[in-house]
Amino acid sequence: MPYKSRSDLPDSVRDSLPAHAQDIYRKAFGSAWDQYKDPKDRRGDADREETAHKVAWAAVKNKYHKEGDRWVRN
Repeated sequence: MPYKSRSDLPDSVRDSLPAHAQDIYRKAFGSAWDQYKDPKDRRGDADREETAHKVAWAAVKNKYHKEGDRWVRN
């Protein structure tokens, strides 16, 4: 279920991240969705969607950090 556009992202992502960070999230989610298709490639009992969200947030955190309630570029 990769996201085709920013408008398809979950509200929690769209409402909190700047546009560029949303693009990072969307692309990382799609990549992880493909990469972790096989359950044996995931850690623990995490399902495919959960794993893709974790990877996407990690990708965002490589370029952005939170200051108060806002995400800002590193």
